[in-house]
Amino acid sequence: MKVIISGGGTGGHIFPAVAIANAIKKKYSDCDILFIGAKNRMEMEKVPQAGYKIEGLWISGLQRRLTFKNLSFPFKVISSTIKALMIIKRFKPDIVIGVGGYASGPTLRAATTLGYPTLIQEQNSYPGITNKLLAKKVDKICVAYDKMNRWFDEKKICFTGNPVRQNIVDIENKRDGAAVHFGLDKTKKTILVVGGSLGARTINESIAKGMSFFVENDIQLIWQTGKNYFDKAKQEASGFSSNNIKIFDFIYEMDLAYSMADIIVSRAGAIAISELCVIGKPTILVPSPNVSEDHQTKNAMALVNKNAGILVRDVESREMLIDQLDMLLKDKDVQNILSDNIKKLGIRDADIRILEVIEELLEKK
Repeated sequence: MKVIISGGGTGGHIFPAVAIANAIKKKYSDCDILFIGAKNRMEMEKVPQAGYKIEGLWISGLQRRLTFKNLSFPFKVISSTIKALMIIKRFKPDIVIGVGGYASGPTLRAATTLGYPTLIQEQNSYPGITNKLLAKKVDKICVAYDKMNRWFDEKKICFTGNPVRQNIVDIENKRDGAAVHFGLDKTKKTILVVGGSLGARTINESIAKGMSFFVENDIQLIWQTGKNYFDKAKQEASGFSSNNIKIFDFIYEMDLAYSMADIIVSRAGAIAISELCVIGKPTILVPSPNVSEDHQTKNAMALVNKNAGILVRDVESREMLIDQLDMLLKDKDVQNILSDNIKKLGIRDADIRILEVIEELLEKK
C-alpha cells in the first residue's frame, strides 16, 4: 500500500495525521507513507520525528485582513498545486488523505484532479474553508461531531471520531511514574495547564496573575506555556520559592502530564477535546478567539451542553479562571459529574475506524 497524507500547521492537524499513519503501518507493515506539508511549518519537524518522510509546499493561509502577504497567495496556490501534482504522479499512491491545514488544499485538489481515491478528516464541529471546498470532490469525509451534514454530503460522511496519540489512550497506573518524571508529590492536588502546541497568551497571563493561588494553597502546577511565553513564565514564577510549579515550553510526555493531573485547563482545539474525552478528567476550557469561525467555542459548547466541561471565555479568563479553578477544586461532586460525562464522549479507536474507511475505498478502486 502507498499512502499520501497531507496537512498540518498545528499539533491539532499533525497528531491525528501521525495517528492515522501509525494505524496503517501497524496493519500493513510494508506500506509506504509520504507526508506533504507546508514549508516552514511545524509538520516539517514533527513528522520526521515520528519516523515518516515529508515534502514541503510553498503555501500559507489567506490573511483575513488587508495585507501585502495576500498578493502572493494566488501564486502560492498555483505553485503548490503544480508541485503536489508532480509528487502524486511520481509517488503513485493508492489513496490520498487530507487532515486540514494549508498543504491539504492543493494536495487533495491535485489528487481529485488525477482521479485518485481521496479522504479528508475533519476534526472540528465547524469545518474550515479548505475542507468545505474539498468536500465536493473527495470520496469520503471522516468526522468527529454530529450534524455535520449541514456542510457535507450525508452519503460521504463517516463518523469516526478524532484519532488521539496511542500512549494517551492508556494513562492508567502512570501517576507514580509521572510524579517521579515531573518531580512532584503524587499525593498532592495537581493542575495541568496547556494552551496547545503553540501556547496561549491569555491562559498564560491568567495563570501568571494567579500564581500565588497555587503556592498559598499548596497546589501543584504543570504549565505548558509555548515557546513565546516560556521565559516570561519562568520570570513570573521566580518570585515564589515553591517546588510545586513546573514550567515547560512544550510537554512531550503528555500521557504522564494527563495522568498526573486532577484538573485540566485547556484550549478547545478539536484534538485537545478528543484527548480530554478519552482521559476523562474534570476540565476547564478556554477557547481561543483567534481561529476561523470561532470553532473552538463551538467545540467547547459541544461538551458544556452535556455538562462535560466548564467554559471560561478568553476575554474573561484573567478575571475568572483562577476563581473557577478554586471552585472546582473545592467541589468533589462537580468534579465527579464532569469526569463521568466527559468519559461518555471519548472515542478510543478512531484511528481504526478511519483505517476501515480507507480499506473500504481501496476495495472499490
